[in-house]
Amino acid sequence: MGLNSTPFADRVHIGFFGRRNAGKSSVVNAVTGQELSVVSKIGGTTTDPVHKAMELLPMGPVVIIDTPGIDDAGELGELRVRKTKQILNKTDVAVLVIDGTQGMAGAEWELLEIFKEKKIPYVVAINKDDLLEKEDLPADGGLAQEAGNVIRISAKTGYQIKGLKEKIAHLAIPQEPKKRIVGDLLQPLDVAVLVTPIDSAAPKGRLILPQQQTIRDILDSGAVSVVVRDGEFKETLERLGQRPAMVITDSQAFAKVSAQTPAEIPLTSFSILFARYKGNLQSAVQGAAAAGRLQDGDKVLISEGCTHHRQCDDIGSVKIPRWLGEYTGKRLDLEFSSGMEFPEDLAKYKLVVHCGGCMLNEREMRYRLKCAKDQGVPITNYGILIAHMQGILKRSVELFPDICAQLPNTR
Repeated sequence: MGLNSTPFADRVHIGFFGRRNAGKSSVVNAVTGQELSVVSKIGGTTTDPVHKAMELLPMGPVVIIDTPGIDDAGELGELRVRKTKQILNKTDVAVLVIDGTQGMAGAEWELLEIFKEKKIPYVVAINKDDLLEKEDLPADGGLAQEAGNVIRISAKTGYQIKGLKEKIAHLAIPQEPKKRIVGDLLQPLDVAVLVTPIDSAAPKGRLILPQQQTIRDILDSGAVSVVVRDGEFKETLERLGQRPAMVITDSQAFAKVSAQTPAEIPLTSFSILFARYKGNLQSAVQGAAAAGRLQDGDKVLISEGCTHHRQCDDIGSVKIPRWLGEYTGKRLDLEFSSGMEFPEDLAKYKLVVHCGGCMLNEREMRYRLKCAKDQGVPITNYGILIAHMQGILKRSVELFPDICAQLPNTR
């Protein structure tokens, strides 16, 4: 991925929902102007959620998600419905597509209630207007109270598709100022040293996404990024000729980099910066302390937000389990999840250790945090747990005084 591309997780996620054969895929194709989804008169053609990252005017970078029918039947249908409901956890704007010739039914009303419960901005698109007489009222089944959110369209003729796009764009406008990863902590021409170990688990020929995004945010702030491997870090500091504004390290090199970074230079990690960026730094710092309370047989969930190929010394499936065992001295019962397969029921776990979530949008990350909080289960992330286990967590969050103040006065 190029540095000028908008990451998948930072795009507005627009989900299209509805019953089978309501015309969801046709509406998706009409809105995007592309044949993104297979269209058929046979109900249930869309069997799995279809994701497509694209530029969609007037919104800009988005992810379009076409979902299976919410009323799909049978055992396979139940699985598809479950996947559709999972998609809601990362949907920033929902489009409920209604067959105008049939009107609302129980499945649609259920979706509307979920939208409201999850506080997802939504628009109801009453499709197949071309099949309705012009004097007919839309078969809305009681949608009068939703008037501001409803629009009559025809995916077949293109009627009001532009109006639908405008409604979606209005709902997609962020209500808060854009968050920064690290740029707000830097002044123009400040030097930030980024430590990125290159080992067997590193992707070939490129940097991982959090490193790319951090470099771009530093450049956007007018500061200077110096990127080095951990093996050249100490000599780089000596050769710089000036004190850097901060050092940002990959969590796996935390202990080595901490030992080589003078105490007066602020030190943090990509994981800590991304926990702040995703809005879960405080809960992740608090959750890390639960590692010290683990007992033999306790269940711990280690969760990845993506589904990358596991390397021989993978951090989530190999290194974190090894370091947890060494730190606690206990025989833990570890379970793993990846991608969208995040358990709704977390009650059996004593701790959830999550990746940095660079592939998850903010809404999905908030959902996972809420699941843990509502069930009283501590949750942390890889880098923050590593810093805690190595005794350098307080130092690594000194850039954030409100977080630092909550920790014991230990290094």
